[in-house]
Amino acid sequence: MSDSIPAGAARPADVAATVRAFLAEAVGDAPEPDEDMFARGTVTSLFALQLIAFVENTFGIEVEPEDLDFANFRTVNAVTAFVGGKRAATSRG
Repeated sequence: MSDSIPAGAARPADVAATVRAFLAEAVGDAPEPDEDMFARGTVTSLFALQLIAFVENTFGIEVEPEDLDFANFRTVNAVTAFVGGKRAATSRG
């Protein structure tokens, strides 16, 4: 999964599945799409940095300092929405 997925090539369901697969491999558990990964203990603040790097490398987006909000990475669905929003912004501008 180290290759970047071209913008527009992945539907939200594909993004979510890719994130869940990464979590399953990295921490041995794939949370449900709306499950709070931090509250559950699946993801720590330190692991969040690995998740951010994964998102940037896999989906070809850049996480800006203003994007560093736990809300963007708290659930699989939040990550999926974040990726979709960044890709949309990139394709517009």
